[in-house]
Amino acid sequence: MDSPTVTQRDQLMVEMKVAEIYHLFASLPHHAQTLMLELQRDNHVEYLTKGLKQLGPNYAVLDANRPWLCYWILHSIALLGDFIDCNLENDAVDFLNRCQDANGGYAGGPAQLPHLATTYAAVNSLITLGGEKALSSINREKMHGFLLRMKDPSGGFRMHDAGEMDVRACYTAISVASVLDILDYDLVQNVGNYILSCQTYEGGIAGEPGSEAHGGYTFCGLATMILINEVERLDLPSLLEWVVFRQGVECGFQGRINKLVDGCYSFWQGGVCALMQRLHSVVVGQLHAKEQRTVENTDSLQTPNSSDAEKVPGASSTDGGGMPITDSVLKLSDIGFSFIKEQIELDPLFQSIALQQYILLCSQVQDGGFRDKPGKQRDHYHTCYCLSGLSVSQHCWSKNVDCSPLPKAIFGPYSNLLERTHPLFNIVLDRYHEAHDFFSGQ
Repeated sequence: MDSPTVTQRDQLMVEMKVAEIYHLFASLPHHAQTLMLELQRDNHVEYLTKGLKQLGPNYAVLDANRPWLCYWILHSIALLGDFIDCNLENDAVDFLNRCQDANGGYAGGPAQLPHLATTYAAVNSLITLGGEKALSSINREKMHGFLLRMKDPSGGFRMHDAGEMDVRACYTAISVASVLDILDYDLVQNVGNYILSCQTYEGGIAGEPGSEAHGGYTFCGLATMILINEVERLDLPSLLEWVVFRQGVECGFQGRINKLVDGCYSFWQGGVCALMQRLHSVVVGQLHAKEQRTVENTDSLQTPNSSDAEKVPGASSTDGGGMPITDSVLKLSDIGFSFIKEQIELDPLFQSIALQQYILLCSQVQDGGFRDKPGKQRDHYHTCYCLSGLSVSQHCWSKNVDCSPLPKAIFGPYSNLLERTHPLFNIVLDRYHEAHDFFSGQ
């Protein structure tokens, strides 16, 4: 018998650790199970607030990611339904203002170069803080210029001046432009073509053409295509098939095929499922179209591209940039707002209760914070995306955006219920609405 590979040994080790936790949980009396399932809100808020005030020397390696630390912490606190005091809020706004470049965009720290990833983190942080001071501190005119400078003729975006170009850059640029109400045709042109070139034979979306499908990039690519109103160009049935099979025996999600489960993919993959749940009618339409083409004995079942727009449902021609002419009068920045308002007619497309089980029993650290998997250390990144995934899992049972999920949709006590996050931007919903009203009024 052949010896197991390193990957197989690692997978077996994770499965054993997770199984031990689940077996322990199953052996406990009901009251002890309830305690084990309880979301440790106070401990999480204490851990997060402490990180916002001061971080230890080990965090020096994240000096160019400081707006991300702000976002991970602030968004987590907002999901927990808590707030920071006024002094911390003012300090956060002032710090992020010092990261804002004079020519637009936000850097990873004061006096550093502006970068699309930290721009997304800074904007989401300021929206999460909310209020006149935070929202008005964003220079939208300079921001638009910065985003245009990062735009590549191919349709992609570069992360920074002369930097790498990938799907993550497309998402951060389009997300920021959408939420700030500065999204226009110049920014959108050919973006859909670039994203389409990154969808792989697996069904998921890679970081760049020719790479492997990945959960984070799949979320970024799908969300971008929704925000630019070109999602029907993707092969959605194959994307759905790829993502639902990323939920493993541990009940959490993996990021790629044959990789280990990781708590952060609770949002990256769970969020994709939440978006796909709202695209159900488009998926069904594409399946019917494929069946019809099979009946008609067509030559291929390829994903539509900009040269065969007649295959795109609802669009008979395009304007050369991949956008349906019929959508040219649509205000692009309102797509995120209208998308979340639509009523859901479909049950969750993944095992949402099982995912909550993994997050609460395997990723939650009782002293505060969340981790990748058993045996790993807690950190602010995994805390943010485990909580975001938990929110998505709870609220994907709500048929209407204004409704709270039923107790059966929540694993553990009802007190575990988190604030709802917008599945396209990953901003708590009421903070998103405040920002939408503020920027659309300008």
